[in-house]
Amino acid sequence: MRKTALAIGLLVAAAALPAAQGAVVAYKATINAAAEVPATTSKGSGTAAVNADAATKQVSWNVSYNGLSGPLTGAHIHCGAAAGANAGVAVNFGTTLASPIQGTGTMTDAQIADLTAGKCYVNLHTDANKGGEIRGQLAP
Repeated sequence: MRKTALAIGLLVAAAALPAAQGAVVAYKATINAAAEVPATTSKGSGTAAVNADAATKQVSWNVSYNGLSGPLTGAHIHCGAAAGANAGVAVNFGTTLASPIQGTGTMTDAQIADLTAGKCYVNLHTDANKGGEIRGQLAP
């Protein structure tokens, strides 16, 4: 009887483990010119909501913005840098960049680790601000 109870307990615990590891974590950011590195004089602002599943490495995003100097030429999640530093593009939002930008993509294990550590940000680029016009660091 004890062996049966132990076996059932272990099976229940094992079944719950993947579900716990596959939990989706929501990250948010306020996007503005002051967060850009270097800061810009843009009057633009926005918000970003990014959901990430570390088990599947899938991410989805919903980014809204307004007041930029012109149309977006690029929009991305950058990973590998804390606030105040720059990093390379991790996830490109594609070519349909009208607000709100919505989509899905995949991250690497290293990028998921950076996201968890607060080292990823959303960056919106325009012709007038090729390095980025507004930016926001992602946090849970």
